Amino acid sequence: MNSSYKDTEFIKQITLNLGGKLRILDKPLVMGIINLSKDSFYRQSSIQDEGNFNDHLINKVRAMQPWCDLLDIGAVSTRPGAKGISREEEIQQISTALKILKPVFPELFFSVDTWRSGVAEVAVNEGAVMINDISGGTMDSEMFTTISKLKVPYILMHIQGTPETMQSKPHYHDVVLDIKQFFAERLQILRDLGVKDVILDPGFGFGKTVEHNFQLLNSLDAFRVFGLPVLAGLSRKSFIQKTLGVSAEDALNGTTVLNTLAVLKGANILRVHDPREAREIVLLTRKMLIKAD
Repeated sequence: MNSSYKDTEFIKQITLNLGGKLRILDKPLVMGIINLSKDSFYRQSSIQDEGNFNDHLINKVRAMQPWCDLLDIGAVSTRPGAKGISREEEIQQISTALKILKPVFPELFFSVDTWRSGVAEVAVNEGAVMINDISGGTMDSEMFTTISKLKVPYILMHIQGTPETMQSKPHYHDVVLDIKQFFAERLQILRDLGVKDVILDPGFGFGKTVEHNFQLLNSLDAFRVFGLPVLAGLSRKSFIQKTLGVSAEDALNGTTVLNTLAVLKGANILRVHDPREAREIVLLTRKMLIKAD
């Protein structure tokens, strides 16, 4: 038995509660991205103004659904230097989107990308089954207690600074060890509150240099020491663009390469703008990693 197969055996023991159903993560899940904000760094992921908003949103999700296990909806742009929106506006946008989508796609699991506890509560009440918090609970002191009350899976992401400041000279003693320490400290708080379903996201591109991002990807399997699912959010990120000298629109090939490496390093969830390509990565790498008789 080779080491790659041993690694997949470890992954098979990781589970996640999705909508009240326990799912064994014996293969990586694909999480598609829907941006309600017009300020996204990748315009094609946003719901734009042309035509009917409801139809545009439904058609976009319908096109992604065959390849997605989850769909992550966000109303606040988190690109470097992005400006925020009010709590009320975020609630309105998220609530509207879920009211439109849930009746049309009752079998699809929806996650909501927010750092605000109040938005998280509304989202779950509207049918979301997961909260994706880019701040790891650092931007809203009520987020952890809210997650404990809501009893839904929580994506604990690392960020250095805020979206407005995160790319202003990010610095680490050791990027992998520093983020592991961050996770250990935040996880202890969550566990004390009784939160069990946590997904770890090292936060590619969130307060990291190009070199930091590649160090994290090379050591992604180090985060499996926590025995929790690991999410890789690499899709069309600026460090891919900078390395290849391309725009976000031309970064799909680079994204596919790095997502493949992430799966080989043990990623359990791929958060992507292009779910079909991500699903193909999962299928092909599974073929390579299955046990040889």
